[in-house]
Amino acid sequence: MAAILLDVDGVLHVSGEPIPGAVDAVAGLRRDGHRLRFVTNNSTRARATLAEELRGMGFELDDDELQTTPVAAARELDGRRVFALVMSAIVDDLHGVELVGDTADAVLVGGCDETVEPNQVFSYMNLARAFAELQAGADLYCLHKNPWWQTARGPMLDGGAFVAALEYATGVEATVVGKPSASCFAAALAALDAEPELTWMVTDDLEQDVVGAQLFGMKTVLLRTGKFRPETLERSTVVPDAVLSSIAHFPDWIEREL
Repeated sequence: MAAILLDVDGVLHVSGEPIPGAVDAVAGLRRDGHRLRFVTNNSTRARATLAEELRGMGFELDDDELQTTPVAAARELDGRRVFALVMSAIVDDLHGVELVGDTADAVLVGGCDETVEPNQVFSYMNLARAFAELQAGADLYCLHKNPWWQTARGPMLDGGAFVAALEYATGVEATVVGKPSASCFAAALAALDAEPELTWMVTDDLEQDVVGAQLFGMKTVLLRTGKFRPETLERSTVVPDAVLSSIAHFPDWIEREL
């Protein structure tokens, strides 16, 4: 049986509305004995909250099957003084990190949905403070560099745009802890005790997830849901191993492949 990494937003659901057939698809993959790991760059909710929301949609999973970027950041930055531009909902997942307002060892940039939590994470004041910390020698980390994400309201600007702005202003390159970083994929494979060449990444993101997974040696399936755009695929030199209409078609497809 295969080891399978499943993206979450845009693959299993969009804004809390399950993709048609997604719940049955995940259940079918489990019945067929595949090893699953849910890997998300969502950085607006705590892992326990995300897992509970997925179960509320009908998906079967345990909290520890869900790999999130705040938990990864906590491991990476344990014991360090960090100026964090993140939503308050994920602060508990940054256990072990000392969150500070100045003289930081590192700056951490997350994602933000200010329609949910209007706290001005990316206000000019906060970005200027991050700039000053980086100028003083702090390292730059980010939960991901996604430029945008897909919602029921349409595409929304994501934290990657602010990461790029800080990189441009300071000349400091960010260390990414989520997809498509090698450390993210390595952690997922370790959790499944899987080899890259025998593992599938299933996603709606060609430019981040497919590219990163292929560089890590994994096989890839791109889905035409979520943030998928046909013109992006048409102009790209990146070729997934398969392009499917949705996760609903993946269980039957993978059975034919194996």
